[in-house]
Amino acid sequence: MQRKAEIERNTLETRIRVNLNLDGTGQSDLQTGMPFLEHMLDQVARHGLVDLQVRAEGDLHIDGHHTAEDIGISIGQAVAKAIGDKQGICRYGHAYVPLDEALSRVVLDFSGRPGLEFNVTFPRAAIGAFETDLFYEFFQGFVNHAGVTLHVDNLRGRNSHHIAETVFKAFGRALRMALEPDPRMAGVIPSTKGSL
Repeated sequence: MQRKAEIERNTLETRIRVNLNLDGTGQSDLQTGMPFLEHMLDQVARHGLVDLQVRAEGDLHIDGHHTAEDIGISIGQAVAKAIGDKQGICRYGHAYVPLDEALSRVVLDFSGRPGLEFNVTFPRAAIGAFETDLFYEFFQGFVNHAGVTLHVDNLRGRNSHHIAETVFKAFGRALRMALEPDPRMAGVIPSTKGSL
């Protein structure tokens, strides 16, 4: 079964198209008008071994909020569509990733219950032109539409770029672990309820 999805989301604020292959090779093709977010999404693709194409046009003349949030929503929708009923996946994923002085931990569960615990403090309000509080909006959009419980914790760090990069690399690694087929659970939904 091919675990691929294409999503289009068009509102008065943004126009977004996402193509996703959960069993890819880590390729990304990103045009969002938000270069630092593209840098972070490239980390997710490479470390999650997913192929990710994102085209986004948003009201960046106002600010980046709508675009960052709607990209998260669209990627979440694509993941939910590509994964289907979740038969045979590992379901849970976790990763610790360091970068120099920074260390972050990401833990996720494809539970079907959206939930976000985001414990990350950035020393700067912006990295380049990207406002750091938009990372929360991106992940909130993602969990709401992927049906994922996600815990993101930055354990240490002084450099905002390093902190962000450890978060997104760890997110990619945790995503990869959770989505991996579990040969011992082939054809089985990994829940005592029988559905997720």
